[in-house]
Amino acid sequence: MNRRLTGVLRDQWGWTCRAIGYPGYGGETFLRVLGRVLLSRQDTDEPQTPPNQDPAALDERIDANATLRERAEERLRGWRAFMTAQAMDHPVVVSINGTDYETTTDRSGYIDLTITDHGLEPGWHSVTISPRDGRPAKAKVRIISGSVRFGLVSDIDDTVLITSLPRPLIAAWNTFMRHEQARHIVPGMAPMYRELLAEHEGAPIFYLSTGAWNTCGTLTRFLKRHGYPSGPLLLTDWGPTNYGWFRSGQDHKRTTLHRLAREFPHIHWVLVGDDGQHDPKIYGDFARDRADVVRAIAIRELTPTEQVLSHGIPVSNEGFLPKVHRPVPVVRAPDGYGLLPKVRAVLRGQEVL
Repeated sequence: MNRRLTGVLRDQWGWTCRAIGYPGYGGETFLRVLGRVLLSRQDTDEPQTPPNQDPAALDERIDANATLRERAEERLRGWRAFMTAQAMDHPVVVSINGTDYETTTDRSGYIDLTITDHGLEPGWHSVTISPRDGRPAKAKVRIISGSVRFGLVSDIDDTVLITSLPRPLIAAWNTFMRHEQARHIVPGMAPMYRELLAEHEGAPIFYLSTGAWNTCGTLTRFLKRHGYPSGPLLLTDWGPTNYGWFRSGQDHKRTTLHRLAREFPHIHWVLVGDDGQHDPKIYGDFARDRADVVRAIAIRELTPTEQVLSHGIPVSNEGFLPKVHRPVPVVRAPDGYGLLPKVRAVLRGQEVL
């Protein structure tokens, strides 16, 4: 179906390729670049000047295109982000620090390219993703120093913003219909993250969610608008697979946590989630397997109303699971203001009251 749709849009309707850059990350010896290539109409109001060999001119053109797309996205509801046509098996060039690397999109139009010896200093940088015969885009990447020993991994849904996921009807309403400015923040989470990161120079934060990459732009703007620290978003694809109609969000989280542990073995993590669904078990299992890299688990406790919206009963479903020994400290509170002093106490080796 995707191949037929791509053929019609390209050959009969004249659609062209455009790149989307997602926040990436790396260490001193590797860099992971994430993005996607989609088909879109040739917008008449978008600058059509051919790419210039001058890097400054190309950057100016990319910025102009991105600004126009962001303005258009602000006027559209969330469901439009899911109505996309991906460019399958499409050649792409990723430009990093003056060097070009070639890759190809997968069957969903995504690129996930790992590069070694990138030559970038710790901090935020921009790379350029250029599809063949298409419009390029920038992607931000965060290089983490090898001297960093602390990091945060945060869930998104019901941890930093209240979405009442994953109840199907409510999730669909929040995702497809509601404007990003109508979403509610969880009190105190942004200040907690900012203060913990400020106490550990160069420490990163990763936002790990079962949400779709289609929502990356909306989530990035939401996090920035409400003062959350910048960090790579680790989302997942949306739609059917070879083995089911939907991807496993739990598998995505488990796999990503273990990947981060392999890529940054020197970092000790604080894992932040909520008790609405599976975060306590996923984080607990990971801490059991990799107790050497987990400092603490912080769980935001949902209200009875949020618990009902999340899984149908007014109490956490964690209470129905068998009790197991937690190899690392677990702290709980209803919001970031309650979690921060408890996390600090754990990090300082103090008793948590």
